[in-house]
Amino acid sequence: MAVRLIEPDLKFIREVKRLGGDTLKKCYQCATCSVVCNLSPDDKPFPRKEMIMAQWGQIDNLVKDPDIWLCYQCNDCTTHCPREAKPGDVLAAIRSYIYRYFSFPKFMGTALSSPKALPYLVLVPVLILLGCILAFAPDANNDGVRDFLQNPIADFDLFLPHSSVDGLFVLGNIIIFLFAAIGFMRFWKGLKSSGGGNGPSLATALIGTIKDIITHKAFFSCDANKPRSWGHIITIAGFVGAMVTTGAVFVFVFIPHYLHLLGLESLNSFFHVPINLPHPVKFIGMFSGLGLIIGGAMLIFRRMQNKDNVGATGYADYFFLYVIFFTGLTGMLSWLTRVFTPPMVAYVNYFIHMVFVFMLLWYMPYSKFAHMFYRTLALVYARSIGREAKKAA
Repeated sequence: MAVRLIEPDLKFIREVKRLGGDTLKKCYQCATCSVVCNLSPDDKPFPRKEMIMAQWGQIDNLVKDPDIWLCYQCNDCTTHCPREAKPGDVLAAIRSYIYRYFSFPKFMGTALSSPKALPYLVLVPVLILLGCILAFAPDANNDGVRDFLQNPIADFDLFLPHSSVDGLFVLGNIIIFLFAAIGFMRFWKGLKSSGGGNGPSLATALIGTIKDIITHKAFFSCDANKPRSWGHIITIAGFVGAMVTTGAVFVFVFIPHYLHLLGLESLNSFFHVPINLPHPVKFIGMFSGLGLIIGGAMLIFRRMQNKDNVGATGYADYFFLYVIFFTGLTGMLSWLTRVFTPPMVAYVNYFIHMVFVFMLLWYMPYSKFAHMFYRTLALVYARSIGREAKKAA
C-alpha cells in the first residue's frame, strides 16, 4: 500500500489565522458547508476539502486550487456551521495569502497584509507628490512663492501640474502592471499544474466568465449575504466609470495638448480643463464618484453591522474598502472644494485624493484590488476545464 507523507506548513496555518481565518481549527469535517452552499459543485464540492487542506497546512495544493475562487463568500456556510468555523472567512484569508504568495516583489505583498506597514505605505505617495509640487509647481515671478499660493482661484494645474501627474501615472502604472503580470503568470502556471479536464476553449471560457461577472450571477445565488451584491455592483460600476472619465480626459485633453507642444500646431485639446457641468464627462465622473462612495459605504456598513454573516473582516478587506471609499469621497470633494471653498482647502483635499489614487493603483498587485484579476483568471481556467460553480453554469 502506497504511503503519502504529509508535511504541514505551520507558518502558512498561522498566516491564514492572522489574515482572518482564525476559526480554522474549529472545523471537524461535518460537510455542512458544502451541502448548504448554492455554488459548490456536486463533484468534489468545496469548501470542505479546502478546510481540511488548510488545517493540514497544504499550501502547495491550496494556492493552485481554482475552487478557492469559485467561492464568493456568500457565508451561507458560516451561518449554518454547527462549530462556527466560518469557512467563508477561511477561504477569504487563503485568497489574501495568495496575493502575497505570487506577488513580485514579495516584500510588497507582505507590507500590504500588515497594519504595521500602513504608515510607510501612505508616506511613499505623500513624499512623491510633495516632490512633484516642489519640483514642478510654477513660480512665474521667481520670487520663491509658488503661483498657486498667489492665485485667488483654485487651479490644480498650478498646484500639482498635470504633466508631472500624468508622467507619474504612465510610468508608475507601466511598472506596476509589469510587476502584476509576473504574479498573474505565476498564478496561471499554478492553476494549470492542478490538472485539466474537458471544457470549452479559453476564449469561450473568458466570454462566459466576463458575462457572469457583469451580471453578478454567482453573487445573487447567495442567501445569507445577498444584499452585498448590490454594494458590489455599484462599487464596480463606479470604478469602471472613473476609469472611463480618466481615460477620456487623458485621450481628449492631455495627449492632444502634449502633441501640440511637440509642434503639431493644428492639434489641440477637444475640451479643456477644468471640466464643469453640464459637460458629459463631468456627469460620468460625478456618478462614478457617487458609485464609489455609495457602494463602498454599503460594503463597509454591512461588515460593521453584521460581521458574523458578512465575514471578510481581515485587515486586507478593510484596507481595500476604505481606500476605494475615500478615493471616491475625496474625488467628489475635489470638484466641490475647487468651486465653493478657499483655494487652500481645495488643494489640501486634492492632495489627499491623489494620495488615495496612487495607493489604489500602485498597490494594486498586492492588495485585494488584485482579486478581480486573480479571480477572473481562476474562473476562466475553471470554466475551461469544465469546473464551474453550480449556479454559475
